[in-house]
Amino acid sequence: MSRTKKSKAVPIVAVLTFLIAALAVVCFLINPLVIQPQKDAIAKANADARAAVEERNRQAEAEYQARIAEMESEAKKPTNPSWPAQNPDAEWELLDLTTIPLENQTAEARTRADLMTGGMLLVNAFHSRPADFDESGVVSVAKAFKGDDKIQAKDNNVTLFPNAVNALHDAIVAAKAEGMQHYLVEEGYRTYETQETYFNNKVTKLSSKYTGQALLDAAMKEVNYPGTSEYNSGLAFELRLHDKSNPEVSAPKYSTTPEAKWMNENCWKYGIVFRFPLSGWPLESSTDKSFKTAVSKKLNLYRYVGKGNAAIMHYMDFTMEEYIEYLEEHPHVALFVDGVLKYEVYRQPVGDAESINVQLTRNSTSHESSLDNMGAVITVFNY
Repeated sequence: MSRTKKSKAVPIVAVLTFLIAALAVVCFLINPLVIQPQKDAIAKANADARAAVEERNRQAEAEYQARIAEMESEAKKPTNPSWPAQNPDAEWELLDLTTIPLENQTAEARTRADLMTGGMLLVNAFHSRPADFDESGVVSVAKAFKGDDKIQAKDNNVTLFPNAVNALHDAIVAAKAEGMQHYLVEEGYRTYETQETYFNNKVTKLSSKYTGQALLDAAMKEVNYPGTSEYNSGLAFELRLHDKSNPEVSAPKYSTTPEAKWMNENCWKYGIVFRFPLSGWPLESSTDKSFKTAVSKKLNLYRYVGKGNAAIMHYMDFTMEEYIEYLEEHPHVALFVDGVLKYEVYRQPVGDAESINVQLTRNSTSHESSLDNMGAVITVFNY
């Protein structure tokens, strides 16, 4: 009986084996016909999805670039639609905004002391520095920077206000990048007492030839009266060349050197102006401005005024005297360079007030303000 059951089980196993084999064959045959197309369909769907995402990304990038281009285009336009039309093709253009108030106004409380050394304090034979001038902020030029950034000075006692030192440093670094080196600050800030000593010495020297007012007039032709010298501002400095390891560097006159030419052509980019231009001095293209500055001596004297002011003075060929006179007549102007708004300048009368609410616009990225020693504050807005 057991043999009979065993014999019946054998065909069942065979049948199952055959069925499994047949199923495998069917699966093998079905795979290219059913499963593979499904895989291909899935792969195509994934590829289509990736392509759709990439297309959306491309569209988003194109829209982003379009917005950037629109913003750049808007940046070339005046911030105030009431401004006069601006020529986008002009390399330089100064717009007169005299009748247009500052847009989006705010104010900042400042003191005279805060604003005294901002850069535009006019000091000359006709405008003595203010009686409340504070010299305590001057720093040693030679000690202001270290290492390769160190500025050469005659000695550690040559001082200037920090904004002038920083501007000079930036100019010297730029000059060095173009192979111009060895600048040395021969003289910087003079105290009132030092200027008084220089003046009295000159009076003594000329006293054998002149007396009374004639003596004072003769002395003032050579040495400024105390308080009326640019050296009394703490923002003016004289340059020459020096290299302690090579005496030949300082042999030529500073004004004849490539270093002087570079500085005279480029210093305005760093907020510095050549203070007393004469005909053909310091550049061949220079015009005589002694009728405004009252200085006819050839001095290698530079003055920090700030980048925005220096740019306009360079563009308009103005001395400080001419620039302030221009702002008296046109107290609100804007400078465009290559069609782009660079600086907006606003002159605000303040008299002799101790506390001043300086008028500002929220549209600019930054600003600098300075007393002009003519009863007003000049504020430059940077864009």
